[in-house]
Amino acid sequence: MKTFRSHIRAATLTLAAAGLFASQAIAVPAVEPSADEPIVLAASDCYAIGQQVAAQNGGTLAKASQATRGGQQVCVIVVLVPGKDGQRPRRSEIVVPLN
Repeated sequence: MKTFRSHIRAATLTLAAAGLFASQAIAVPAVEPSADEPIVLAASDCYAIGQQVAAQNGGTLAKASQATRGGQQVCVIVVLVPGKDGQRPRRSEIVVPLN
């Protein structure tokens, strides 16, 4: 009787694991890139641009995100610039075209 339970338990665990892997495989979209829909890696580009902007302004990068303004792709960069004489840091939002 114990061996039967052991086999049922092993079969149940195996099926559960197979179901988990199958659900992960199904969750990944299988979309082929085409010439009509180019792939844009803007998040990493905006982050790199944000790092440069923060360095130029003498602050630290707080946020870098992509947006569309006026039909043009832009990076919205938020930089925290240290305040003077112990004041709080200033929040500076800079919009840079994504090229």
